[in-house]
Amino acid sequence: MSYDEFFSLFERSKNIVALTGAGVSTLSGIPDFRSSNGYYSKSFGHLKVEDLLNIYFFNQHPDIFYEWAKDNWYILNDVTPSEVHRLLYLLEKIGKLSGGLYTQNIDDLHQKAGSKNVYELHGSIKRGFCTNCNNYMSYDEVYSYISSSAIPKCSRCGSVIKPDIVFYNENLNMSILKRAEIAFSQADLAIVLGSSLVVNPAASLPLYTLENKGKLVIVNRDETFLDNRASFVFRDLKIFATDLIDYIESKKSY
Repeated sequence: MSYDEFFSLFERSKNIVALTGAGVSTLSGIPDFRSSNGYYSKSFGHLKVEDLLNIYFFNQHPDIFYEWAKDNWYILNDVTPSEVHRLLYLLEKIGKLSGGLYTQNIDDLHQKAGSKNVYELHGSIKRGFCTNCNNYMSYDEVYSYISSSAIPKCSRCGSVIKPDIVFYNENLNMSILKRAEIAFSQADLAIVLGSSLVVNPAASLPLYTLENKGKLVIVNRDETFLDNRASFVFRDLKIFATDLIDYIESKKSY
């Protein structure tokens, strides 16, 4: 598949929106969920990791959740943005990502790379809030608790702190979801990066672009249900990001 044809589409597009998934963060050393080496392929004691990420389980056993999350999610100080994160920062910087960046990831790596217009569909591990009074707790404060094998507790009322992520059986932030639906509806090009397009409602966002006559580009290792409707499909995230960065940096117009 010709990159030159994709570059032509890229140049013609005036309103690009991006959706990123767990595959993007694997380049930074963070496992995805469903691959053979992903989080769901491993158990935690006698428990399935997928069960740990249910809000009902968290409410009953925050100690077990944080014990698992300490070595799997609370590692932000040890990971750095990848070529894909750098690409998306560059697209925003040159004004080609006017539709915004929507991510299913909770790891704050887009912001770490410099992106500003990031909308976190599934929340972020970077923040925590009290389950009783909604008092805010920073990542570093939460980490200080769990690094000592303690459950993070609110300094105001003593209740458990919940990470600001969307657990199973929780609803997405409806204002962010509505903003995403509008952005994808208005985009003339949607680029999906590192998402298997399995988890709804995020997986359905590219349909808004297609239904409004926009184009779709998918960059993902495995097949998705929208591959046959995409104008271009690429399998290697790192190569795609590197080639597009090189192309942009070679253009004097940017």
